[in-house]
Amino acid sequence: MSSRLYPLALGNFAIGTGMFVTAGLLAPISADLHISTSAAGQLMTVFALAYAVLSPVLAAVTARLSRKTLLLLAMGVFVVGSTLTALAPTYPLVLLSRVIAAAGAAMFTPTASGVANALTAPERRGRALALVMGGLTVSSAIGVPLGTWLGGAASWRATLWLVAAMGVAGFVGVAAVVPKVVIQTSGRLRERFAPLADRRVLAVLGTQLLMFAGAFTAYTYIGSLFDLPLAAVLWAWGIGGVVGNQLGGRLTDVYGPRRMVLIGLLFSTVFLALIPVANLALPVALVWAFLWGGLGWLVAPAQQFRTVAEVPGNVPIGLGLLSSAQYVGLFVAGITGGAALDAYGRTGVIVLSTAFALLGLLFTLSTYRAAPAPARESVPA
Repeated sequence: MSSRLYPLALGNFAIGTGMFVTAGLLAPISADLHISTSAAGQLMTVFALAYAVLSPVLAAVTARLSRKTLLLLAMGVFVVGSTLTALAPTYPLVLLSRVIAAAGAAMFTPTASGVANALTAPERRGRALALVMGGLTVSSAIGVPLGTWLGGAASWRATLWLVAAMGVAGFVGVAAVVPKVVIQTSGRLRERFAPLADRRVLAVLGTQLLMFAGAFTAYTYIGSLFDLPLAAVLWAWGIGGVVGNQLGGRLTDVYGPRRMVLIGLLFSTVFLALIPVANLALPVALVWAFLWGGLGWLVAPAQQFRTVAEVPGNVPIGLGLLSSAQYVGLFVAGITGGAALDAYGRTGVIVLSTAFALLGLLFTLSTYRAAPAPARESVPA
């Protein structure tokens, strides 16, 4: 099972690096393009908004394609977008190229999760989803610190060339290993939003949006929150994310998604509030970043598992909506975090990110009820 899923994880690795690495490149991007730090942060914001908007639209347009064909098309578009970003001479053209890259990502990541779900037995589904989505967390552990270092040592454009090369590797892996998978899904756009009529699905999406808004308000502008070596902090966060994602998949299979979601949200809120403490010394920051990344990414497999459980007959559409909610959260983080940074500095970003995370925890506590215990039959005396 796992060998067929590794190319999907590799594709997500390229996508995660391409999106997340901009947080570590704000200084060189702003200097090269002659824009402010908050304006440079909007590269991630534009990517997130384009992903959220295009994901359901492109899913409807490509519904009749085989999943393997769609994965190859998606990765090809992502590579083209990343290449254009590396070449674009002006800020508007860089923004446009991020929209193209996001279109590829919007087709790839939900499809990869749907293929992993189709190829895996139910009792191993949490681990399979964790493996595929693990590409995103591994990108934060390896790709983002490497890209941040490369951006400082050479140029931020060199980092985007590296991202494009990663995308090519993902394309080759999918072409060589992933089998053809046929998943019945509707091509009608209206039907792709049908699950939104279910309050339980809205609850899952609300948690996803607030969770990512909280985490990425801080992450997008993390270079402005720390006076310590940024690549080291990002590396520790990414390593923690890899551990948390894999543990989250296994623990979700054992304990169920609700417990994992609530634990992750609780500790993420605490660690966001502790950013000023983490900034006191590098060893403290590294421990903090590892724990924040681990406990934050603990939630990802549980949220996917939860989505599959709520829409078992419509898994590709459900996972696509989950991805859209995630990227709406990233969009909110980029816009509001940039405004908070300009108005109140790092304190405003820390307060805002913690508030989003706390709101996500309270929202989930009020909307995600524990499954009722099965009724026990009475035994005659």
